[in-house]
Amino acid sequence: MFTMEELEQYAQGCRECRLHKKRTNLVFGEGVTNTVLMFVGEAPGADEDRLGKPFVGKAGQLLTKALTALDFERSKNYYITNICKCRPENNRTPTEDEAEACLPFLRRQVLLIKPKIIVCLGATAAKYIIDRNSRISDIRGQWFERKGYYLIATFHPAALLRDESKKRLMWDDLKKVKAKYDEILKEL
Repeated sequence: MFTMEELEQYAQGCRECRLHKKRTNLVFGEGVTNTVLMFVGEAPGADEDRLGKPFVGKAGQLLTKALTALDFERSKNYYITNICKCRPENNRTPTEDEAEACLPFLRRQVLLIKPKIIVCLGATAAKYIIDRNSRISDIRGQWFERKGYYLIATFHPAALLRDESKKRLMWDDLKKVKAKYDEILKEL
């Protein structure tokens, strides 16, 4: 079994799909690697590709602000990553083959981190983690339990930048995550 560092190094050499050809940086993941809480988004954007870190652009800053308000810090409480580790051009949704090429890395990240809660940020993450046929508007805010993981989907923070009416819904979802997180910590 790889360590997280070894897995990231291995991912640096990945050529399983075309996304590696135009990336500036692999955006593997960041945060606490031994934690209860993991967030998974879709794919890196331009800022993430430039800096090699997930969720650092405008959408990521919005998410960080919300999580900070709930006393979550990337350096202390959670790990954050994406389905795809390389940026699709023009920030388009990853294709099926691109997502499938990266899923083995995500699965290994989950095995190494051993989170109790996985939060799917947006439709793409929900599709590949919760249900291939799900619609984010139908399943967001609902808990699913599979293989010892509590799974929940909410809107991707980029969706809030396009439609501010979703902010309250995402905030409600994140409060559910905080409550479940606190509940699990009491049990540990």
